[in-house]
Amino acid sequence: MPTQRLSAETTPPAPPNAMIIFGAAGDLTKRKLIPALFHLCHGNLLPDTFAVVGLDRLEMDDTAFQAMMAEEVKRNVGSAWDADTWARLCERLHYMQGNITDQATYIELCERLSGIDADRGTDGNYLFYLAVPPSLFGDITRLLGAVGLTAECENDWRRVIIEKPFGIDLDSAKVLNRMLHETLDEDQIYRIDHYLGKETVQNIMVFRFSNGFIEPLWNRQHIDHVQITVAESVGVEHRGPYYDTAGALRDMIPNHLLVLLGFLGMEPPNSFDSQAVRDEINKVLDAVHPLTPEQVLTNAVRGQYGEGVMPNGEKVPAYRSSPGVDPNSRTETFAALKLTMDNWRWAGVPFYLRTGKRLTAQYTEVVIQFKRAPKIMFKDADTAQMNPDMLVLRIQPNEGIQMSFGAKIPGPRMRVGTVNMDFCYADYFGNAPATGYETLIYDCMNGDATLFKHADTVEKGWEIVESVQDVWSALPARDFPNYAAGTWGPPAAGDLLKNDGRLWRRITTPE
Repeated sequence: MPTQRLSAETTPPAPPNAMIIFGAAGDLTKRKLIPALFHLCHGNLLPDTFAVVGLDRLEMDDTAFQAMMAEEVKRNVGSAWDADTWARLCERLHYMQGNITDQATYIELCERLSGIDADRGTDGNYLFYLAVPPSLFGDITRLLGAVGLTAECENDWRRVIIEKPFGIDLDSAKVLNRMLHETLDEDQIYRIDHYLGKETVQNIMVFRFSNGFIEPLWNRQHIDHVQITVAESVGVEHRGPYYDTAGALRDMIPNHLLVLLGFLGMEPPNSFDSQAVRDEINKVLDAVHPLTPEQVLTNAVRGQYGEGVMPNGEKVPAYRSSPGVDPNSRTETFAALKLTMDNWRWAGVPFYLRTGKRLTAQYTEVVIQFKRAPKIMFKDADTAQMNPDMLVLRIQPNEGIQMSFGAKIPGPRMRVGTVNMDFCYADYFGNAPATGYETLIYDCMNGDATLFKHADTVEKGWEIVESVQDVWSALPARDFPNYAAGTWGPPAAGDLLKNDGRLWRRITTPE
């Protein structure tokens, strides 16, 4: 797993292929996918034998599609814009109008791709990106299969990337997986989670397994507890209708936070082979104790934001005032869980997870808090400022790693304080522009599924949160809203740790 961002100096270009984007006129394509391809092109990581076919209902030709994407890429890559790079990518962009539920569209797509193979030398290798609502995943893969576009030959490959959510509960996730498997083999399915494109997430394995001073401490003998925070300062924005049927628990925990938990808790795999890594992640999720209904009442916290003032002084309305949201909604915009594992490495070590909307800052981090050292030799010293040693893996913003540990405060008296050592990726490796999708798209083109979810992983994630969903559905919250926008969530989230004699790490962000 590379510790530097993808670059042509260390990484060869992807093999010949055509990338077909379903939902090409949508927000994801404009803000993330085409900008990610721009960055890959800038790093010479796309082959000359590469093409994009955008497919959507809007009436456009290639020229209009290219012009629309040019404006969006300029807006989204900012200072990284380079006219020469765009010219190289732009000539490879094609557009096709069609109805993605009509088989005639797929027959036409076959013909279009045959022409592109001949003109661009893409060798019949196709990457289908489903940037569409999950309700369409089954129809699209079925129709692709019906016209032979998912069938692989000896010398070509066909892969499908699907976006989350992967179902809305365990039963729907199983149904979705069955639908996909009717047409595709599991090794053709790439379930994407853009959090896994973050450098710090990828570096968890490198940091743990390549440093001799870390892995011996990565266990219940030395670690007191782990905190995982995925905080969002934004509200639901244009996603109100979807979010009000999902909520923070379904939207974030099975997809993002439990995958982070898997990387943190896994045993060393035999190699970085994708199957070996995913097998170890699944073992972690197998070991997590699903909460009983009684434990949900004490080990799970939910909240919904009311109106408030953000740190920049902006006054924002309550969740219930958002477009597309029920004025009496009882959907949670904040969720926190205390989970434990039943295995040798982590028995007795709690993992605290929290995520929410309209929190103080846009911030994602993992905190490893070590057990306190015995203070007997410091009984006559001033240890008022002596805190537990802590390792912080900062995922966004300012990706990096921070270590906090005790040191003597200069002076004639024995006083112990906490000092920080802070490593920032941008300072050391440079701040290469990225959307979080570059590595994932490149890996899919190369057939590396390490950072993608297996069907088993998806279902195990839903199994863990199923009891929480059931209890929260049976006992609708009556105290919403219970935290103001611009804060760190409901007071009960703090109590989740205080009841165990612990505290959430105080997060401070730049002004």
